[in-house]
Amino acid sequence: MDAIDATNLSKSFGTVTAVDDVSITIPEGGIFGFLGPNGAGKTTTIRMLTGVLIPDAGSVRIFGTDVGKDPLAAKLKMGVIPENGTVYSDLTAEQNIILTAKFYGMDRTRREERAGEILARLGLTSRQNDVVRTFSKGMRQRISIACAIVHSPPLLILDEPTTGLDVYSRRLVIDTIRHMNREGSTVLLTTHNIEEANALCSMISVINNGKIVATASPEKLKKTFDTSRYVEISFDQPVGPALFSAPGITRAEPWGDKWRVYSDDPDLAVKYLASVAERDQLTIISIATSNPTLEEAFVKLTGGA
Repeated sequence: MDAIDATNLSKSFGTVTAVDDVSITIPEGGIFGFLGPNGAGKTTTIRMLTGVLIPDAGSVRIFGTDVGKDPLAAKLKMGVIPENGTVYSDLTAEQNIILTAKFYGMDRTRREERAGEILARLGLTSRQNDVVRTFSKGMRQRISIACAIVHSPPLLILDEPTTGLDVYSRRLVIDTIRHMNREGSTVLLTTHNIEEANALCSMISVINNGKIVATASPEKLKKTFDTSRYVEISFDQPVGPALFSAPGITRAEPWGDKWRVYSDDPDLAVKYLASVAERDQLTIISIATSNPTLEEAFVKLTGGA
């Protein structure tokens, strides 16, 4: 059974179509990325998947439960962290987690055990009795995640979970996402951090102007737009652009103390550069070939939005 089966979702606000006939199928067990530029429709889609917004058209099923027809049963299968987090500032860290666990019907003993486990995992045991309004943004986000995972949901939905976090908090959040996935939770992640998506996700959908423009693994998306390969090289003495005039080299440009040599055939370019260095008695200090990046694919798919 699929964790999420969303079919032909559409949502407009006045004359603006935010989501236009979007369908998403997320198999159980993986970490699925949802990328798009600002205003592309990511958050609106997430709100329809979680039952916060009612779609103008289309349907959503969470592990087979229709969100429109049985929203409570569907929501009990989810842990959701919206873009701005969900914590009660005047409660302590522990009280936030225990209250959320109570909402999910967990008994008192299990609530307290689970709160202790999660606070330890998220590095907040020493602050468990402090009120959340005294916390930094990163610590607040960790409490939001603690509340979302307290009932070990089969589906975890995170909307921009690491935006604006310090390095330590970001690492804890990412480690927790991986841990929850290993424990059996399917994860849907929206993010602006493309390399984060590349590191975490097994599949990615890209949305632009309210439409899904691509769905594939990160590596397949990269290879789709593998058009700007280059060799980066530095020598022990200055060289001019004339050195790089050869068949197969499309252009060369200085890049700090190195040169970037663009070619449709990096292997041929490397061999040529090695032969030129030997011919002109140049010492190669460093040389590296580029790999296509998910960022390049994203920019191509969204038209540079």
